[in-house]
Amino acid sequence: MGKGKKRHSSWKMQALTSTISTTMVLVLLGIVTITMLTARTLSRTVREDLTVTVILEDGTETEEAKKIQAELTGKPYVAHVNYISPEQALAEQIESMGVEPTEFLGENPFSISMELRMTAEYACNDSLNWITSGLKAKPNVADVIYQKDLVESLNRNLKRISLALLAVAMLLVVVSLVLINNTVRLSVFSHRFTIHTMKLVGARWGIIRRPFLRLATFIGLASATLADGMLIAGCKWAESYDSTVATYVTTQSLGIMSAILYGTGLVITLACTYLSVTSALRKKESDLY
Repeated sequence: MGKGKKRHSSWKMQALTSTISTTMVLVLLGIVTITMLTARTLSRTVREDLTVTVILEDGTETEEAKKIQAELTGKPYVAHVNYISPEQALAEQIESMGVEPTEFLGENPFSISMELRMTAEYACNDSLNWITSGLKAKPNVADVIYQKDLVESLNRNLKRISLALLAVAMLLVVVSLVLINNTVRLSVFSHRFTIHTMKLVGARWGIIRRPFLRLATFIGLASATLADGMLIAGCKWAESYDSTVATYVTTQSLGIMSAILYGTGLVITLACTYLSVTSALRKKESDLY
């Protein structure tokens, strides 16, 4: 009876230790995951803030300009079209420069223009080159302007950041696999004599693996739940401290992170347990000491 209680207590302690260590590893993985998802959302937001200015020819009628605006609004590469009348352009110029051009030019020098906010998928120089070429070929379009150097620099920096985060994530996955595998191997190693005894009495390997796999499932689910709870609580705290956090750490991002942690926690713990128990089953009695 005493031995049974001692064995049961040992299983509990090992399960607790494995759960804590696996939780810490999953928290680190979750931090990198949510950082990558947040960077992706931020990257999309920054790309969509890029504007292409379409300047119409002098004398273009308002009705014709509205038709062009409606046509551009329906394009897949346009997220939003901001119509700027000559009067609005003049008012913005006076406000920014403090000088009224009509005083020395005698007339409003501005024509109708439109600022196009591009969708994130098309906010790169390759796409913008053929888009601007098509826009310039349209009737009543005098010029199309966008900052080529800024677009190129932005996309280059975003690509570097994405690659760096991906490298960190891959490294952390490997580290997670090694740490969790070592934890599982130590747990299985402590029960090597029990495994060998069950094998001697004729128990099938599948039956011997079953309690270990059941425990691994519990550890994977419990660790993922704890890691999710800690990370979501941290994100909510950050959101209460700064409301802009909610703009980038979205509910969808948290859902994806949770799914990744549950999947990773289950797959790694079950795979490591299966391999460790199988390795113990293949050992001879002389290898147990």
